[in-house]
Amino acid sequence: MASLRHEIRINAPADTVYEVFARPESIPEWFPGIVAATVEGNVRTITMASGLAMPEEIDCNDPHLRRFAYRITAPVYKYHLGIIDAIALSDNETLCVYSTTAEPSALCLIIAGATVGALEQIKRIAEEKVA
Repeated sequence: MASLRHEIRINAPADTVYEVFARPESIPEWFPGIVAATVEGNVRTITMASGLAMPEEIDCNDPHLRRFAYRITAPVYKYHLGIIDAIALSDNETLCVYSTTAEPSALCLIIAGATVGALEQIKRIAEEKVA
């Protein structure tokens, strides 16, 4: 099992940053390679650009913690947990942290690499909202 974490400083309030990723169906707007998402209850199904559909279980979507946590439940994973946090550094600066834990470990590397692009998009969207 492997765990990786990436982070980015964003010039926007933490609530604004959280709003970017809080809506489960919004993931195609900010995560590279995801072209569609549907949500039923606590299950989100994402569709990759390749056409592959993967189910995910939403574990946490907490506006007070500004945290979104989910698990990919597709059989290719023995285990997966993704967590996105928006941590206020000041009124107008946020540390956004995206953590990935997965088994097999190689899949962690693939997803964690894509989270760098996701963080950049979250930053762009949040900073545009306050500009």
